[in-house]
Amino acid sequence: MSGLNASLGYFVAIVIFAALVRTLLRKWPRFSFISEFASSFMLVACWLEVQTIVEVGQWAGALGPDVAVTMLFGLLLTHGVICGAASGNPSLVVQKFLQLEASTLHTLLAVTAQFAGAHLALLAAVYYWKLELTDMHMIKNLMAAECSTSLLVSVLQGFFTEFVCAFILHLIYLSLQRRSALIRVPLIAVLLTFFTHTARGYTSAYMNPSLAYGLTFHCSGFTFTQYAVVYWLGPLTGMTLALLLYMGHIPRIFAKNLLYFQKTRFRVPKGEKAEKKKKK
Repeated sequence: MSGLNASLGYFVAIVIFAALVRTLLRKWPRFSFISEFASSFMLVACWLEVQTIVEVGQWAGALGPDVAVTMLFGLLLTHGVICGAASGNPSLVVQKFLQLEASTLHTLLAVTAQFAGAHLALLAAVYYWKLELTDMHMIKNLMAAECSTSLLVSVLQGFFTEFVCAFILHLIYLSLQRRSALIRVPLIAVLLTFFTHTARGYTSAYMNPSLAYGLTFHCSGFTFTQYAVVYWLGPLTGMTLALLLYMGHIPRIFAKNLLYFQKTRFRVPKGEKAEKKKKK
């Protein structure tokens, strides 16, 4: 129970930090990209603790898999509520860029902020583990130098897993983007939790390049390029295909709809057409 209390305290501290940053930035809209830094920091820092519970919680803190899944869902739900439009996911930022909803400069700043937040979150988590507040964190501190990779299959299988999961996620996200947050946020949290739990034996289905960078890129087993192919190229390819299928084209690249015929919104009644012919 002490391990769970320490983890909950850690989560609360990270959430308060992200909420404070988001509140302060409301006064300076031009620096809104920094909210992506806080969003990514919160997501990666808390997910690292969930990962700790998954790896050693069951036999060092009496915390079973059900606790880890529950805390992961709680994290994703809280993240969606606190961070709002700041997703902390480079794939979603690039998606807005391709939809002509974000400029090139804002996209570059946002993606850079997300990776900076992920890196700082990793440093913060390592510092937290070094405090060794519980047996679980003491063991995690000993394991930190030789962490276990989340990629448990070949690069090709990993790419396909991230691609398929990201494709489904972005397709559902696009269909829900105009819905109320009361519907969208819980559904996305449930979907992310399901994918992550289901794909635990493959890639853990992060579907988020900065999240994967903070969670598994520093672990041995694969090269940086191999990780990038799976966790960066896979989600971005899935996102691009989902956007193409949903909209029929990619606005940033193709102005013309490639898949669907666009019908005129207003039709002239047949009676009016007949009258115009008689007048002629």
